[in-house]
Amino acid sequence: MSENSRPSGVPEYGPHQVNPEWPPPPAHAPAAPAHRRQRGPAKLLVAVAIVAAAVGGTTAYGVQELTGGTSAGVTASSAAGTDVVPASLKGTVAGVAKAVSPSIVEIKAASSSGSATGSGVIVTEDGEVVTNNHVVAGASQIQVRTNDGKSYSARVVGTDSSKDLALIKLEDASGLKAATLGDSDGVRVGDQVVAIGSPEGLTGTVTSGIVSALDRDVTVSTDESQGQQQQRGGGWPFEFGGQEFNGDTGGSTTTYKAIQTDASLNPGNSGGALIDMNGDIIGINSAMYAPSGAESSTAGSVGLGFAIPVNTLKADLPDLRAGAGG
Repeated sequence: MSENSRPSGVPEYGPHQVNPEWPPPPAHAPAAPAHRRQRGPAKLLVAVAIVAAAVGGTTAYGVQELTGGTSAGVTASSAAGTDVVPASLKGTVAGVAKAVSPSIVEIKAASSSGSATGSGVIVTEDGEVVTNNHVVAGASQIQVRTNDGKSYSARVVGTDSSKDLALIKLEDASGLKAATLGDSDGVRVGDQVVAIGSPEGLTGTVTSGIVSALDRDVTVSTDESQGQQQQRGGGWPFEFGGQEFNGDTGGSTTTYKAIQTDASLNPGNSGGALIDMNGDIIGINSAMYAPSGAESSTAGSVGLGFAIPVNTLKADLPDLRAGAGG
């Protein structure tokens, strides 16, 4: 934090304090009594708020998978703060919700095995949308609904099962509001966050909380058939803390470092955004923990959600755009 420049030899004083010895008293005046050097109050660092968009379509017991460099066209944040949230609403959940909700979509993916509901984040005005790989894995048809109620057909552009990320493209879309991708390396435990998504099909649901922990090891299956299992209502196999939930993750898995949050995430939030109080995306929501033994129809958030850091997404976007698969 830089200090304001001042003439050499002038003591530092707190905000709005006047140096009683500057300018110096006239030569004939008696010397002013010595004063101790004072320091102004330290500036408080505003906690970053994170908004999570949407968690996956169906839920079983245990830890639940939530379904339901950048390139041209992507709005990316390189500064500590942005102008995403209006100044009058800066630092409020209402401000984040108003600013970011138009950039969050609901995704319905269908296959021969069933259907799943998740969420996604618009990253370009012409309809590129990022979501979780497990939301669209094995899908033969994808329908997307935007915040204003418009519906679009979509196709998969690229997937990365090792990071549980996917990029889809809406057909004949234009003029959409792209989200601003922030910097997850700057996220700290205790930062405020916001989540926006479509839990249980309730489009545009907003929740809030804090960052509970960083660098949590989350393990998911990379087998496409597991996505079909999720669509049938069996939940997405998930491993955390050495335990498996929602079934066997199988022999093909991947582990990523996740942001943990207590912002409420429920089935249908997967692929949505975790957002800071500036309105910047800092994570893609991917998994939730539900009490052991909870049925898919009754399981809900207990304040243990996980999101893929947005810097992982930004590094992966070029490959997703190139049509990467697997």
